[in-house]
Amino acid sequence: MASDTTTAILTVEGLRKSFEHHRGKGTGRPTAVDGVGFSLRAGQTLAIVGESGAGKSTTGRMILRLIEPDAGTIHFDGVDIRSLRAHELRRMRARMQMIFQDPYSSLNPKVTVGAAVAEPLRFHTDLSRRERAEEALRLLERVGIRPDQIDRFPYEMSGGQLQRIAIARALATKPYLVVCDEPTASLDVSIQAQVINLLLELQAERGMSYLFISHNLSLVRTFADHIAVMRNGQIVEAKPADELFDNPTHPYTRQLLSAVPVPDPHVPGLLAPDGTHEETHMQATGSVAARDRDR
Repeated sequence: MASDTTTAILTVEGLRKSFEHHRGKGTGRPTAVDGVGFSLRAGQTLAIVGESGAGKSTTGRMILRLIEPDAGTIHFDGVDIRSLRAHELRRMRARMQMIFQDPYSSLNPKVTVGAAVAEPLRFHTDLSRRERAEEALRLLERVGIRPDQIDRFPYEMSGGQLQRIAIARALATKPYLVVCDEPTASLDVSIQAQVINLLLELQAERGMSYLFISHNLSLVRTFADHIAVMRNGQIVEAKPADELFDNPTHPYTRQLLSAVPVPDPHVPGLLAPDGTHEETHMQATGSVAARDRDR
């Protein structure tokens, strides 16, 4: 994969999805995603932000074709994802992975953590069983899981450890794109910071692109290159992160920003909402001070 950040690794246009529902005696097909379009550059992070029900997760799942779109185009690394047949899509999935919000449900409770990380290697590589086990161990060590923990089952691990295991599993096939579907939402603030820092370190090492789905603007401000604000199935505003925070134009974006927690301005070293002393502000709002990264 090219590491040139001027190259779009993912381009989405006119994405639509409706789900049939039955309510009382009536039926309908409410539109969950309505004409969504954006692009994501190689090696960068695009955050899609909005309240619950905005269509963020549905968008992420359609990009990986875990859910089939009703309309629209999805081009990943120059390939029309929607035109791929089942066997072609299976090969492509080695290059595009997902980290789910809840590691308790995304990991098989009957499979050890080592086996869970090795499983994608069985389907997408020619490695032997021993080589898969060695690679799984290496990946787990990289995300902070000790060798003596690889034979444990998910119920024996903490939530933060499980999310690290889910990250290791997603990275096993060396993907170009990782869709992160609120991967820190179920974690406390200190563990959130650890997971985000880990994701940033791995992105710097491997040059991956992240599509990061979140409801937390103050969190994504610390690391996203671009932010798309989503409401009622549509993207209402999309800008570089700094520009969106400095000059939001859509009323809904301004509404979300007004709800971002601000620390006490009377405490020395903390800031008012003008962006000064940003690092202290990020720590105070439960975010990660990581904005020194080159854009």
